[in-house]
Amino acid sequence: MRNLIIASLLIVGACGASAQNGKGMAEGTGYYLPRTELRFAIKVEKTSYTPGDLAIYAEKYLKMKNVKTTPSVTYRILGLDIKSEGERDTSKFYVLPTDTKYNIQTVDLSESGVLLAVNSEPKVIDEPEPFRPAPKPAPLDPREYMNEDILSAGSSAKMAELCALEIYDIRDSKSLLNKGQADFMPKDGEQLRIMLANLETQEAALMQLFSGVTVKDTMETIVRFVPTKPVNKQLLFRFSRWLGVTDADDLGGNPYYISVTDKNVMPSIQEDLVSTKKAKDNGGFYVNLPGKIEVALYRGDERWAAYELYAAQFGKAVALDEDLFDKKLFTSIVLNPVTGNLESIEIENTKR
Repeated sequence: MRNLIIASLLIVGACGASAQNGKGMAEGTGYYLPRTELRFAIKVEKTSYTPGDLAIYAEKYLKMKNVKTTPSVTYRILGLDIKSEGERDTSKFYVLPTDTKYNIQTVDLSESGVLLAVNSEPKVIDEPEPFRPAPKPAPLDPREYMNEDILSAGSSAKMAELCALEIYDIRDSKSLLNKGQADFMPKDGEQLRIMLANLETQEAALMQLFSGVTVKDTMETIVRFVPTKPVNKQLLFRFSRWLGVTDADDLGGNPYYISVTDKNVMPSIQEDLVSTKKAKDNGGFYVNLPGKIEVALYRGDERWAAYELYAAQFGKAVALDEDLFDKKLFTSIVLNPVTGNLESIEIENTKR
């Protein structure tokens, strides 16, 4: 978690303090517990086709059929990654007291004010790696591989004829080299490899004039969703072969749905850690008990993927016993930044 705010018993105004369950105006460190957000990273491949300048002559000179003469762009989904993240839940605002009877030395909050730790170092959750597309080779320029006759051709038809002849000559040269029958054979295998590679590059560059150029790019689109209740096939986003990922209300794409099922399971917590006082009387030390949910994604009617995870908003907040932070003790707690549950607790007796 980056850029933590280390609070040293901040003074909270009346508007914040009054949001704590049953509490009136108070002095202390105001904080939020988190709710859980789902982050879907959709990997999409974009294929762009640019027709060659001599595409209309491809069948005549190179016997290539059905060569496209118009540009096109298409998309396809390669995969999906899901990650849960924490964001502050404005319905769960509390205040840690500044009373001298409590042994609170440090309070760590996230940038948005979510409680991460008390008297301890917070748990660090790795941030998602920024998406970086794979590097692409430099495009070939066919003109760099044209001889003088091709460059001086007076018409596109003549240029197509000369380019085709050059391509056939290159193929003959490759065949003779591979058979060991070329007039000037290389001295060793490395020279042969270099000569064949150069001929391959020349042929590929000239072939682009007829077959066109196809470029593939991989991109990532992020779709965020905060589940607040069970849902059955709620529209999440749309995808079009011609437009890629689109908004849910764009009817140009095929629908992708999300379903959320409450598994009605929460982690347990030791009874002696939980406050037995009423909300208005407890000390303000709250943690979440998140609930387990199943998230399923559908591509139309087809079940595409399913995950199980804990989400803070499907559980409840519980108050810790304020005696845990008595002056006679040094208690350190660490909360999970995504769910707000008690990640760890250590209690040390300072009076011996």
